[in-house]
Amino acid sequence: MRSFRLIPYGVSTARPDAPPLPELAAFLSSIRQEVERVIVGQRPLLDALLTSLLANGHVLLEGLPGLAKSLAAQSIAEALGGTFRRLQFTPDLLPSDLLGTHIYHPGTGEWTVREGPIFANFVLADEINRAPAKVQSALLEAMQERQVSLAGETRKLPSPFLVLATQNPLEHEGTYSLPEAQLDRFFMKVVVDYPSAEEERGIVQRMARMADVPRVRRVGTPERLLAARAALDRVHVEERLIAYIVALVQATRAPEVVGLTELKGKMQYGASPRASIALTQGARAQAFMAGREFATPHDVKAVAMNVLRHRVALHWEAQADGQSIPRVLQRILDAVPVP
Repeated sequence: MRSFRLIPYGVSTARPDAPPLPELAAFLSSIRQEVERVIVGQRPLLDALLTSLLANGHVLLEGLPGLAKSLAAQSIAEALGGTFRRLQFTPDLLPSDLLGTHIYHPGTGEWTVREGPIFANFVLADEINRAPAKVQSALLEAMQERQVSLAGETRKLPSPFLVLATQNPLEHEGTYSLPEAQLDRFFMKVVVDYPSAEEERGIVQRMARMADVPRVRRVGTPERLLAARAALDRVHVEERLIAYIVALVQATRAPEVVGLTELKGKMQYGASPRASIALTQGARAQAFMAGREFATPHDVKAVAMNVLRHRVALHWEAQADGQSIPRVLQRILDAVPVP
């Protein structure tokens, strides 16, 4: 786990030549504005994607077809530049379809490596839960280590590297449940909901004439994103806030410690220490995008649901009692004292 230095408020940790934090925050805001030229509504989705980009974390998008999950991921990648690959996951997919393969050339007698679509800055894994176990295992190494094993050697993936995965919550035939170890590697799980009536009218009006549909323009570079990530360490996290984050995560394992005695024994498992790290980085990213050099409990709460929802599970007794993961998490957020 990373350590955090306690720095008095008002003391800057930036290098003299580092770009000002508000300037970098404005850069991320310009990415959002450019994407919103194409996508109507879905502001929570776009904010979650930008937060994950800044915090260097992968994102799992869950929602019904037609809710702009893939379009949002592709649009942000186009606005930032860099390489983008989309891979449709199917039950017959092989690890080589993702990682690449070793090619033999009979004319020269030589072997060469053909890199797969994983070697890109932004990888859209569409319907990730349709991939079999071997493909999931190959993807897990790429997500965690930012490297893959190909043709007997380890190859580094480009930087930045981000997996944007989608899954349909309704279709279960021909799907494979994601293992808990892989779910924990996703920085956030974002549940994408239907647009409002006003937003849907805007979508229809915008798509009425295909010739006039706006296209995303490139307004940034991967290098600019890396500079923003480097500046994230300048956002101060107070010791009391770290204690609050740890208390939230501990409460997902033992809700009775915060007074939720009726949930004792109802949690199948709680969030891992990786969730504490993700909450801290997510809070920093929220503060960063607001142009602040310090994180607050409000920043933690803003990312808590997306960071925790895929890292906890309920026993069947709790589900039979009408409990759900979002409801339990909200009760924990309400019960843990805010510093």
